[in-house]
Amino acid sequence: MSQAVPTQEQELHHLRQQIDAIDKQIQILINERATCAKRVAQVKQQYQGVDSAVYYRPEREAQILRHIMERNQGPLENKAMARVFRELMSACLAHEQVMRIAFPGTAGSFTQTAIFKHFGHAVQSMPLDSITEVFREIEVGSAHYGVVPIENLSDNMINRTLDNLRNSDLVICGEVEIRIHHNLLIKADTGGEVTRIYAHPQSLVQCQTWLDNQFPKAERITVCSDAEAAHQVSEATSPATAAISSEMSSTSYNLHLAYKNIEDQPNYTTRFLIIGHNSVPTSDKDKTSLLIWSCNKPGFLYKILAPFHQHQINFTSIASSSSNPGVQDHIFYIDFEGHYTQAKVKELLQDLQQEAIELKVLGSYPQAVL
Repeated sequence: MSQAVPTQEQELHHLRQQIDAIDKQIQILINERATCAKRVAQVKQQYQGVDSAVYYRPEREAQILRHIMERNQGPLENKAMARVFRELMSACLAHEQVMRIAFPGTAGSFTQTAIFKHFGHAVQSMPLDSITEVFREIEVGSAHYGVVPIENLSDNMINRTLDNLRNSDLVICGEVEIRIHHNLLIKADTGGEVTRIYAHPQSLVQCQTWLDNQFPKAERITVCSDAEAAHQVSEATSPATAAISSEMSSTSYNLHLAYKNIEDQPNYTTRFLIIGHNSVPTSDKDKTSLLIWSCNKPGFLYKILAPFHQHQINFTSIASSSSNPGVQDHIFYIDFEGHYTQAKVKELLQDLQQEAIELKVLGSYPQAVL
């Protein structure tokens, strides 16, 4: 007698039983990991003190995520697997201590997206009115860390962040990059009619061609942030009002995502810095950021770049601005690969110190993993 061919439901039932059994094993292991994380917290409190224990270790998390990606064999992609562990690590860290992360802006902003990408979702995000307030809240201990923009969508430095880094004792502890995707959000289905659009000025520029084609007659109103644009639409009485904002804003403000990824160019990226009190040990794949004060005289840029070539150190970003209006001094902000504890980096800093009026190392930190 021939064996009966299993039906679809029978095969699915068997596979679902396997998934349930695997999930049970995963759940047991997750709780074992959380128990171990709790023990880590107890050891830190024993040796460092309850009030002074440092729970978040950026270099350790970066190393774990890199190892996860290196040993991953699929079928999940490396970054997809790392994101799963990112959230697991976030939840376990919250079991030790819930991190308070300050950021400039409002709920649903790209900066808040950067927080969740870097720290995971098991943190308390603290929206503040300005970058300066972020620095102040960390300095007084109201927040453990902050996330602030350093390069905007046009690849220009954020001057307010540089000003605060210059005048603060806080250090850079990490970095995160966010690919900026703009979306058109509406309060409800309008049947395609949009007469007013709220957006940040940069968002309007980056979506100009799309807007000209889709809604050439709509009034365009500039606001201070993409999240504020979503807030304005959530409060609007007219259903024909829209906002250019992030996908997260559609959830935060209960808006309908009418059109996705409406930016004219698909490669807009904003880079953010993680700032805090504690210097970060090496993760074996790091960046260092510094500020160099100089006189505005011919050949100085060459003099500060030449040591990088001499010591075979790759710099990844450089920008300059006047230190004060009417003053001839300039400040250069430089990012480069390496950690300040490395011998060749120490030699580089010594050479740069000889050429500069003043030099300030802002921090060494792991290169972004995700």
